[in-house]
Parts: sequence; C-alpha cells; structure tokens
Amino acid sequence: MSRCLRLLLLLGLLAPSTVFAEEPVDAEVVTLRATYEHGRYAEVLERAGTRIDRGRLEDKDLAELHKLAGLSAFHLNRNEDSARHFRALLRLEPDFNLDPFSVPPPAVQHLDGIREQMSAELELVRQERRLRLERERTATERLERERVAAEEQRRRIEVLSRQVTVRQVESRSFLVNFVPFGAGQFQQGRTGLGTLLAASEGVLAVTSIISFFAYDSLVETQTVTVDDVRGPLKVTVRYIPTARARQAEAWTGLKWGSAAGFYAVYAAGVIDALLRHQDRVVNTNIETLPPFAPEQDPPRASLHLFPTSGGAGAGFTLAF
Repeated sequence: MSRCLRLLLLLGLLAPSTVFAEEPVDAEVVTLRATYEHGRYAEVLERAGTRIDRGRLEDKDLAELHKLAGLSAFHLNRNEDSARHFRALLRLEPDFNLDPFSVPPPAVQHLDGIREQMSAELELVRQERRLRLERERTATERLERERVAAEEQRRRIEVLSRQVTVRQVESRSFLVNFVPFGAGQFQQGRTGLGTLLAASEGVLAVTSIISFFAYDSLVETQTVTVDDVRGPLKVTVRYIPTARARQAEAWTGLKWGSAAGFYAVYAAGVIDALLRHQDRVVNTNIETLPPFAPEQDPPRASLHLFPTSGGAGAGFTLAF
C-alpha cells in the first residue's frame, strides 16, 4: 500500500471522530437540528422549550437550542417567542452571528435588531465574561504556583529524608607536636603554617649542614716530626691556613647561626602546636545519600543433571 493511500485512510478514520467530538453532548440537540432542517418548525419550537425547561445543559447546547427555537419561531411569525429565545442566546454568546448562507436575510436582520436593542446589556455581559475569564486565569496560575511549590516542598523533603549527619572523631598524638618541620601543625589541619615551618626549618638545616662541610674543607692535615726523649716522634696536625682564617670564621658563624635559627623556629613550632593541641577532634558534616534503588533479586545458582547416550551429564546455571 502506498504512503499516500495510507495517509488518506488515516485521515478518513480520524475525520469522523473529529466531527463527533465537536458535536453537542446532548442527543436532543442533534435530533432537533435534523428536525429543523426538515422544516418542522412548530415541533422544534415546542421540544426545544421543553428541553430547555428541564435544564442541566451545557452552555453550548443551551445556545444551540435557543438558536433553533428562535429561528423556528421566526419562521412561524411568532416574533415575541423568537425575540425571547434570541435574547437568551445573546446573553450566552454576546457576539453570536447567524450564518447568512444558511439563514434567510430577514432572520439575520431580526437578530441584529435585537442585538442593537440589547447593546448596553450585552456590553455588561462581555465585561462579566472578561472578568470571569480573568478570574479563571488567575485561579489557574495560582493552582500552578501551588503545584510547583508543593512539588518543590516534596523534593526538599525527599532530599532532607536522605540527609544523614556524619561525625568523625579524630584522635591526635601528643608526641607528634615535638616532631620538627611543622608536623604538629599538619596534624591539626593548619597546613599553611605547617608548610611555612617546614620550609624555614629545612632551609636552616641545609644551610647549617653546608656550612659544616664548607668549614671542614678548609682544614688541612700535615705530619710533623717532634723531638722526644725517646727520640723523634711523628705527629699529625690539623689546621687552617692563615690565608683561609676569614673564610673559616664566616662559615663558622653561618653554621652556628643557622643551627640556632633552626632550633628557634623548631621551638616556636612546638610551643604553638602544644598550645593548640586537642586529644580528640569531632568533625560534623551533613551528607546526602543517593536515591534508594529498587531492590534486586539476589543471584541464583542451580545445578542440572541430564541423561546422555553414555551415562549422565551435569550443568551449572548462575542468574544475577
């Protein structure tokens, strides 16, 4: 079947449902419309009035009944009845107009004349309708805001129901405060000061070590012979040449100065760590658990035995 033919069939199936959806709900209205098209105006006028008196009609059906009754009364020259039904029709639909292609022009003029007489009343009806629509729109927006607020509140409650308070208890060693290079500060979580102390002590320690080896490189060793009662005696002498005396003094001062600075910074770090020491620290934070996943069936295992031509066989099945 071609695509065009399938499309035409689909439209043909949908078209009747569309037409019927637009039809009035009340079956009496459909029957009276057909009766009016057959020209039985007196019957339409009587039955339409009876159905209107029974009530419980939608506005669209009620307007259609007033229109059929008004036109039937007009064709029967019962102008009072026609005007009464047309007035009721205009009160329901102030801007209603008859179709000039299916209704005689005198009937259209008759309705227009009634509309002109009721112009002030119809304006009030229009204003009331606008106010009613505005109230409905406001109510709809309010309901939508309430729905959104309720959904937001439900979501917040769901999030709060998945929040748990986690307390972490940390035990801190007292001896770590005496370890150099800011170990006490790192234990307390003060990484900035710990890094500063570690860098300062490291630079001072390295400077002191370099100064020690630099001073030691200035020392020379020489073997001299010394007269003794037992005879000549060889003695090894370590000394710094006079030409290197100033360098030796400089390296010595730098070695002891950097060492003193190292211990001063170390002592300051230890005192600071001791003043802020706590044996136990409790950290509290709120965590949100992931949404609850549906429970899954546990893994299942089964063993199967089956006969074969030479005996029997076994199979193992694992489902998860």
